[in-house]
Amino acid sequence: MRQRSLLLLRVSIGLLMVFWGIDKLVNVEHGMQVSEGFYLGLFSTPVLLQVFGVLQVLLGLLVIAGVARNLLYPALLAITGATALGVWKSIVDPWGWYLQGSNVLFYPSLIIFAASLVLWAFRDDDTLALSRGRRGAAG
Repeated sequence: MRQRSLLLLRVSIGLLMVFWGIDKLVNVEHGMQVSEGFYLGLFSTPVLLQVFGVLQVLLGLLVIAGVARNLLYPALLAITGATALGVWKSIVDPWGWYLQGSNVLFYPSLIIFAASLVLWAFRDDDTLALSRGRRGAAG
């Protein structure tokens, strides 16, 4: 049961990365709006967003496969953590009772970050991954 649960978690988060990456590639304007609205415009360059999109698709596919987890899971944590920080108002005050600009639909960003932490913490138990090395190994 544990291995299948970790596989489902890994595949679902990997697919989320793929979907977010594809969105940056095919809907650059949406990526620009997200950058402006949540990240102070730091990534508001179409070419940069497309590069991020390609990298995010690759990350997602590799996470799904379960390879190079010691290298890729920190990147996954950085992306999901940055996303949670970008929507912090929605995590602290999901209904917008006190903070302007929050939205209950963004609260799951905290759950996605927590799920990424679970993948990192239990990577040695994820035996259905392509790389199944123990800590310190390439997996």
